[in-house]
Amino acid sequence: MSSRVGLWPASILIVAGAAFAQTPAPPTAPTPSGPLNGTQAAEMIVRAVQLMESTATVLPNLKGSSVSLIADARSAMEDLQRTPGNTAFTYHFLNDVQAYLQLADVLPRPADVPQEGLRQLNELHDDFSRLETYFRHTLTSKEAQLRSPDRDNVNRYAAANQSLQAPTAARVIFYGDSITDFWRLNEYYPGKDYVNRGISGQVTSEMLGRMKEDVIDLRPKAMILLAGTNDLARGTPPNIIENNLIMITDLARAHNIKVLLCSILPVNDYHKAENPRYEMSKTHDPQRIREVNQWIQSYCKAAYCTYVDYFSAMADTAGMMQSDLADDGLHPNAKGYRIMAPIAQRAIDEVIRQSAPAAAPATEEKKHHFNPFSKQ
Repeated sequence: MSSRVGLWPASILIVAGAAFAQTPAPPTAPTPSGPLNGTQAAEMIVRAVQLMESTATVLPNLKGSSVSLIADARSAMEDLQRTPGNTAFTYHFLNDVQAYLQLADVLPRPADVPQEGLRQLNELHDDFSRLETYFRHTLTSKEAQLRSPDRDNVNRYAAANQSLQAPTAARVIFYGDSITDFWRLNEYYPGKDYVNRGISGQVTSEMLGRMKEDVIDLRPKAMILLAGTNDLARGTPPNIIENNLIMITDLARAHNIKVLLCSILPVNDYHKAENPRYEMSKTHDPQRIREVNQWIQSYCKAAYCTYVDYFSAMADTAGMMQSDLADDGLHPNAKGYRIMAPIAQRAIDEVIRQSAPAAAPATEEKKHHFNPFSKQ
């Protein structure tokens, strides 16, 4: 292709967020040369890495010249497997593949190049073109979404909300961003009426915008909100985060929904040797995290809502996320969620217990087990 992925404006890449994973599949199965859906794109990314590794031995000097490109592409692929739909990782991956193909095209080809090697190089060219087309379509769709009335992605759960069963007396909405979105609640809380309404990449203003559809209309007993890490990563001032949390709390309480506000999770840089993008403190200032958490705790005390302290249980002595609780330094892995789950459950149990109606005082007859047929 004559155009390059790298020519796309950075502003479009930033706002694209998690759209790569959320783009719906076409109504009919695509032909081998047709448009990709999200699942097919993920499979093709894996295949592209395999093709890079297998074709690196086809041309003289290609293997040595492409070692770092292949390693970086594999790292980006693994990032995408951990955080499906991350547009920045996809963009990075495509640039690696493009650079590899350009290198393969300029190196001299001896007459005895294996035909299978050439076939695989052609396949890699085709795969790159299809992935690039899919990525550009995703960016265009996301840009259109930002101009649409659904800025806050209310449609994400519209169908699920319609099909949701009537609430129990102990329904709880887990509300937030990717950390909530990736939390498989049914595995940690089997049989509970706990509803996941997290959306990857969202900030507190977007959560405020979908409160009616994704919280209030579902008539829960309580809402447990984990939010703010994306705001800090985008440089949102703490006072704006705080104002949004206050408004979310006020909306919930106006509809008799108990509010549990969670501490922002710590981050770490312990895995940056595996991947430079795992140096999370560069975008998630630990000091800012502590400051916002202190405000959340104080606000909960003053506003009589419940503070859920994940931070203390997940931070090490340096105030960073314990190294084995998040593979990328930000998103909890299974071990991280296993620490969070009982903390959330204890807080929910206490809120439900406190809001239970007091038992009616026993009448004198009940106290003395009065029997009207007995002789007085």
